[in-house]
Amino acid sequence: MTDSPSQLLVHDDAIRANTAYFADLTGGRVMAVLKADAFGHGAVARSVLESGASSIGVTSVAEALDLRASGVRSPILSWLNPVDADFESAVVADIDLAVSSTPLLMAVSRAAVRVGSRARVHLHIDVGMGRDGCPAEEWSALCTIASELQRLGSVHVVGVMGHMSCADRPEHPQNQRERLVFANAVRTARRRGLAPSVTHLAATAATVTGVGRGFDLHRIGAGLYGIDPSGVSDRLRRALSLTTRVVTSREARAGTGVGYGLDFVAERGTNLALLPIGYGDGLPRSASGRAEVLVRGRRRPLVGRFSMDMVVADTGDDRIPPGEPVTVFGPGGDGEPTAAEWARWANTIEHEIVTRIGTRVARIHRTTTSPTSPQEAMHA
Repeated sequence: MTDSPSQLLVHDDAIRANTAYFADLTGGRVMAVLKADAFGHGAVARSVLESGASSIGVTSVAEALDLRASGVRSPILSWLNPVDADFESAVVADIDLAVSSTPLLMAVSRAAVRVGSRARVHLHIDVGMGRDGCPAEEWSALCTIASELQRLGSVHVVGVMGHMSCADRPEHPQNQRERLVFANAVRTARRRGLAPSVTHLAATAATVTGVGRGFDLHRIGAGLYGIDPSGVSDRLRRALSLTTRVVTSREARAGTGVGYGLDFVAERGTNLALLPIGYGDGLPRSASGRAEVLVRGRRRPLVGRFSMDMVVADTGDDRIPPGEPVTVFGPGGDGEPTAAEWARWANTIEHEIVTRIGTRVARIHRTTTSPTSPQEAMHA
């Protein structure tokens, strides 16, 4: 047991099962996306690599260097960096770098020259998302410069990548347009003398729906943690449980208000349990008045506005003693709310719920399914 009253239980077995599922689905062509501290799940690199992932993807060079420092020797790709990022350290650590513009490519090339090595590069094409990636009208020039730098020995173009905008809706006509843009980008790169060994367009949604099939790698992020943006798969297992404990409880008469603004006023006599977790720990304040938690096997509403450090559960006729375990969200198998439900209550996506849990909440990794429930795990 830790000193923190709130715990984030990471179900390692679920992450391993999800990784194995995607490895089977893609013929072993999985790049495990561990950005943002593995979507808030922490140190899971070993789990995904042992379960079928062949490489790892992150956004920043700093994330990639942290993984190298932790002992990861598999290929790592970093795909979102400013021109003044620490590319020298990345090249020395054999980290692949995504490049979406000529200034970025030149910065990577100069860094490689300074350390006397050659940078491994994935050229990134914007297939229609309108955010990261090289605009289509600049792609040919980027490939030409990359080819010349490769001839000079400062870079080696090992990949071409893109990201689909509407893959969670497989019937959307944009999917076919973006596949055509990507295929043409690969052809252009090859006509400029490049020979990328890996091409990758599909993330989780494009992999599950199939609209990103036919290329060399699949960048699986959300799916590793049981989140399917497309809502198609029933094979994924959620990998987080957020639990806390009752601090105090009290009887409340009819007319008792709760929280700032007294948005909630009890219509009848009830019992209230104070929980030491709030928006400072990652609970979305926008879920106030809608969210529920699991106490003693029953859903209980959270009442009043969420505070930074605390929320209040209405436990009805039950007076809950201090120290009683409470499940905020979990896989859902014991009737507890899921992160997907919290996302609906907060009008956001599940990804945001799992990545926003703060550092005051203790992280605990569980490598088996036993204890079988989040509340049992709190007593383990």
